[in-house]
Amino acid sequence: MESIGNLHKSLKATLDEKKNNRRVLLLYGRDDAQHYIIDQQEQLHAADAQLSQHDLDVVVLIASTTVEPDRWYLMHTEGFNLIPSEDFIGWLIDKDGSVKHRFTQPLSPDELLKHV
Repeated sequence: MESIGNLHKSLKATLDEKKNNRRVLLLYGRDDAQHYIIDQQEQLHAADAQLSQHDLDVVVLIASTTVEPDRWYLMHTEGFNLIPSEDFIGWLIDKDGSVKHRFTQPLSPDELLKHV
């Protein structure tokens, strides 16, 4: 699992780096709703072996540590449509860089794999 928060690399640069090689599960949560992120991560850990064969990386963003350029990117880039007031948003990003699925509640590994 990666956390972008304090890295110097932008979210766009991180996603571009993974493009064509890895799928990304991007998780965004407000500070007071981090239990959604924890729940999603626990479900993913329980299915690690099942998910590892799908070239899936997880990137976590917490609202208070998300820098403005990353927030702007998520609000204005097609497919993301970030609404900062939402408690939790997840995006499954395909290897081609497109958003395949957007969700506002943690997904079970089986449900996630339906979109991979």
